[in-house]
Amino acid sequence: MDPLRDDRGRRRPRLTAASAAGLLTAARPRAVLAVAAGALPALAFPAPSLWWLAHVALVPWILLARSAETGRRAAIDGWLGGLGFMVAVHHWLLPSLHVFTLVIAALLGLLWAPWGWLVRRFLGGVVTPGRTAAALVVLPSGWLMVELVRSWEGLGGPWGLLGSSQWQVEPALRLMSVGGVWLVSALIVTVNTAVAALVAAHAVRPPVTSRASGASHTHGPSRARVTRAVPATAGLVAVAAVTTSAWAWAPRPEPAGRMRVAVVQPGVIDGVGGADRRLAREEALTRGLAGQDLDLVVWGESSVGYDLAERPDVARRIAALSRQVGADILVNVDARRSDRPGIFKSSVLVGPEGPTGDRYDKMRLVPFGEYVPARSLLGWATSVGKAAGEDRRRGERPVVMDVGSGLKVGPLVCFESAFPDMSRHLTREGARLLLAQSSTSTFQSSWAPEQHASLAAVRAAETGRPMVHATLTGVSAVYGAGGERVGTPLGTSASATSTYDIPLSDGVTPYVRLGDWPVRGALVVLAVLCAAEGVRSLRRPAKRPLSQPAPEPHGPHARTAHGSPAHPGR
Repeated sequence: MDPLRDDRGRRRPRLTAASAAGLLTAARPRAVLAVAAGALPALAFPAPSLWWLAHVALVPWILLARSAETGRRAAIDGWLGGLGFMVAVHHWLLPSLHVFTLVIAALLGLLWAPWGWLVRRFLGGVVTPGRTAAALVVLPSGWLMVELVRSWEGLGGPWGLLGSSQWQVEPALRLMSVGGVWLVSALIVTVNTAVAALVAAHAVRPPVTSRASGASHTHGPSRARVTRAVPATAGLVAVAAVTTSAWAWAPRPEPAGRMRVAVVQPGVIDGVGGADRRLAREEALTRGLAGQDLDLVVWGESSVGYDLAERPDVARRIAALSRQVGADILVNVDARRSDRPGIFKSSVLVGPEGPTGDRYDKMRLVPFGEYVPARSLLGWATSVGKAAGEDRRRGERPVVMDVGSGLKVGPLVCFESAFPDMSRHLTREGARLLLAQSSTSTFQSSWAPEQHASLAAVRAAETGRPMVHATLTGVSAVYGAGGERVGTPLGTSASATSTYDIPLSDGVTPYVRLGDWPVRGALVVLAVLCAAEGVRSLRRPAKRPLSQPAPEPHGPHARTAHGSPAHPGR
């Protein structure tokens, strides 16, 4: 067989440098569209906070992938859309990691390639009711798998989960108490899929006009539109029903007393002697809290730059502050330990007599910010950005602390507030209040501070426990047990304190009790899909080898050697 000719004897086109460049040029507009479509959902997150956009933001991306000529092209659309989404949600990392941000985004964007293929598989071509109904289940499940995989700490953690864009929407917060942020993500993708299916169902050919009578036959196409729209409409109704049911059925947090907590935010302090000047500013602000009948004072991440065992003078100064304000002080030590090798970030509780012994060492570190994954291979990132010059050490276990008033609190550090399982575990261990100590001073003028603070509302709604987000430079905020905002947050430019009277709650939310059941359900759906696709491929007829000649046609429609129909009897 001539490799330069196809099975019909026609010469195959040669792929030259010029033709390859032409293909890339032709594909460029589609690639730009895919990146832009993938970036669109980022506008639903803070700071823009166009939360309503999340319910239709995926539609352009879905419509683009369903129009792909091949499954491979749809997978590329998924990859490029994922790249656009990751860059848009994490664009504030560019000043720190530079080009490495794009490299990471391109790698993580590959997670959406199978999702793009699934879009074309179930919504490509003529939209049928059966395929649409399947898409309403499969596409949200595929999206959850992407979010689950990229939530692994080594891949950057669960920053920018689609459901967390609804942090200020009360019905969505109620849904989070039932199925966590995962359930809200799945329902948002379901709505987007239904809207995209409705658009595709109405994109039918215009009515056919009879040449003989000039009449326009509209009955068939109109009926087809209605039939194709039924599953998508049913999907939207189902999402509304689930949301309404959660609103009516999900238990509300049960009031159980109050707790007065003060947040100390020193603001941006740079330059020589920054650690000493920051500590002095925190001490001055804390003294102003005397006489406010506080239960706890919280400082931000890296608020103390010295190991308190090595600097007993600093420990005594903080203990004196505790006596003065009449409450324990939760500080965050970012320093080399004297009892263990390496640098740790630790939440340390200091009482009137000094450190109480309650200490939590941060377990999940920020990739490149606090350690470099596979440093032997990726250590060059430190030369092109602000990646960690030395890896921080990890803690071994979560800790629930008893503050002076007898209440239990569960501390988290920095982006650990993005992990649903960590706050859920602390709640199961008895924490009545969740605390996140953070610092976003590197990203002051970006979307990062507001994005980070909003995660506390999501974690509070999931667990039914109020949460305090205390930072060095803002945004510092407090959210109640239902995810509602408590008091007034401290903005990024503030150097001040704020006291919050926080309602506590009892009871356990369905999410704390049942865990990540939407993710498990998605795994079952995809497992069934893989099994069905495997059976379908086995039942498909085997392809005839290219070297085997085609059998001679027979019957009244056979063709002669000259290519004309053979006439019987001749």
